[in-house]
Amino acid sequence: MTARPVTLLALCGLLAASLSAPAVRAQDTQRSLKPFSASFEVVYRGMNAGTTTLELSSEGGDRWRYVSRANARGVFRLALSGEIRQTSQFTLGAAGPRPIRYVADDGTEDVKRDIRLDFDWKAGRVRGTAEAQPVDLAVRDGLQDGMSVQIALIRALAADERPRRFFLIDKDEIKEYVYEQEGVARIKTAAGELDTVIWSSRRPNSDRVTRVWYATDLGYTPVQAERRRADKVEWTMRLKALKR
Repeated sequence: MTARPVTLLALCGLLAASLSAPAVRAQDTQRSLKPFSASFEVVYRGMNAGTTTLELSSEGGDRWRYVSRANARGVFRLALSGEIRQTSQFTLGAAGPRPIRYVADDGTEDVKRDIRLDFDWKAGRVRGTAEAQPVDLAVRDGLQDGMSVQIALIRALAADERPRRFFLIDKDEIKEYVYEQEGVARIKTAAGELDTVIWSSRRPNSDRVTRVWYATDLGYTPVQAERRRADKVEWTMRLKALKR
């Protein structure tokens, strides 16, 4: 068993943020974001690899918590027996989400692969550890963590914006991701037939592309996703259940 299924389930937590009602005015920022729970089926090369569950909750005022839990299934549990958990705490303002803390636990007792990052916007630094390595980097405007970036995109779409790139921190690096709208589609999901817009993201000059289908009538909730490398599908995600 390779490490790819482990990476797969970890990455799936980055894709499935879910908001209920779109925000179109700055004064509606807090009202537009509502708690939710969503689950997705993960398929790796035609096999059911497991599930990812996402939960968004309010911590009061402008503070929010977004949690991803990924669990392997069947033979994939040989590579991943524990639960991969990612947590993003952020504040939400007119400019979108601003991360406060990001924590990733690989589901084992060994902390060497865990990540903990604290964003000090006043000091202009993000500090912590990533896979046992110290992190101390300068923040930049609009910087996101691996989970809050999805909320940033969804809010942009709800405000009728078309973002072209986001910068996010990946372990001990700040990386640029290019975003592009690729069309629209009506697809069948566990929530019924839905009209969606398709957006892709990739690193500049990379042939590895992630595509996500966002349901327009559900506040741009992502209901399907896939990762391709060149013309080969590496994995897919599909909505199983959504509670709002």
